[in-house]
Amino acid sequence: MSPGVANHWLTRAALILVAIPGLAANRQSSPFDLSGKPTDPFAASAAAQVFLFVRTDCPITNRYAPELQRLAREYEHQNVRFWMIYPDATETSDSIRTHIRQYRFPGTALLDPGHQLVKRARVTIAPEAAVFDAAGTLKYHGRIDDRYVDVGLARAAAQTHDLEDAIAAVVAGKPVAHAETRAVGCWLADIE
Repeated sequence: MSPGVANHWLTRAALILVAIPGLAANRQSSPFDLSGKPTDPFAASAAAQVFLFVRTDCPITNRYAPELQRLAREYEHQNVRFWMIYPDATETSDSIRTHIRQYRFPGTALLDPGHQLVKRARVTIAPEAAVFDAAGTLKYHGRIDDRYVDVGLARAAAQTHDLEDAIAAVVAGKPVAHAETRAVGCWLADIE
């Protein structure tokens, strides 16, 4: 094939990709598991889907590991799925595996470099939680609890357990009393 013909076909292929909005971007921006397989967490059947948006370098995220383990144990027999969502495009599967192993985070890890889940959950901070019902409707997003008043300012113990209350309400089919709270932690990178 001559260089002129090859350039013609390359130009046509590029035009086709441009004509189908987001085709190339959607393949890259879909959430995927640690092996690189695209994964739709909403395809899994559950009474509640709990998304925990985290960063490996956020100390507040890491301090919540025991509370997240407790919640996962509490709801393990109530058809509640936990997902650890890593939206930072610079994170590697190996660094995430190390993070999960070191802190024993519950659930399934997903990378969300295209921020599809971030946008759907309306989150901006790590750690920040989102709870969706069985139909995939966002019922809660915000802090795990009120232990952190501000960055560098924490209570000895939480007084309000927002995430736990939201999960309980969704599992019971009731409205969440406070559907949105302000999370305290580390900013998620590249959030528009």
